[in-house]
Amino acid sequence: MSVGLNKVITFNYTLKDEKGTILDSSANKEPMSFISGSNLVIPKLEEALSGMIIGSKKNVKIAAADAYGEYSEDAVQKVKKDQFPEDVKIDVGMTYLANSPDGKQMPFLVSEVNDQEITIDFNHPLAGKDLEFDVELLDVRDATPEEMQHGHVHGPGGHHHH
Repeated sequence: MSVGLNKVITFNYTLKDEKGTILDSSANKEPMSFISGSNLVIPKLEEALSGMIIGSKKNVKIAAADAYGEYSEDAVQKVKKDQFPEDVKIDVGMTYLANSPDGKQMPFLVSEVNDQEITIDFNHPLAGKDLEFDVELLDVRDATPEEMQHGHVHGPGGHHHH
C-alpha cells in the first residue's frame, strides 16, 4: 500500500556504501522525518518506505544513478586562486557555496589547491556510489497545514522554529 502525498514519514536508518561502510545513521539520535512528495529524500528510498507497514524493517539497495547520480568529470573545474577572497583559508576537503547564474546556491568541495589554481568539485559527495539503507518505519501521519506551508516537518525528527 502506498502512503500517498503530504504524509509525514518518520523512520530510523543506517546508510552504507557498496563496501558496507556506515556513512550515516539515526542510531543514538532522533529518527528522520520528511513530508512525502517533497523531494527531501531519494525517490527510491521514499518509494520503499511508502510501501512498508509501521514497525517493519527493510533493506533498500539503491544504484548510484537512482541515488545521487553518477560521478561527472564535467562537474569538476579548475579556477584561479584569485577568484576566492584573499582572507579565506582554503584547504582540500572544505565545502563552500557558489551561486549559479539563476541565483541557486550550489555546494562544492575543494579537491586540490596549488599555487595558482584551486580544483573544485560540484558532484554530490555520494555521487557514483551505490547505497544501501537499513530502515525501520516508525510512523506515518498527515502533515499539518503549517508543515505543508513551510515544506518541512515540525517537532521531533523535523525542523524546530525558535
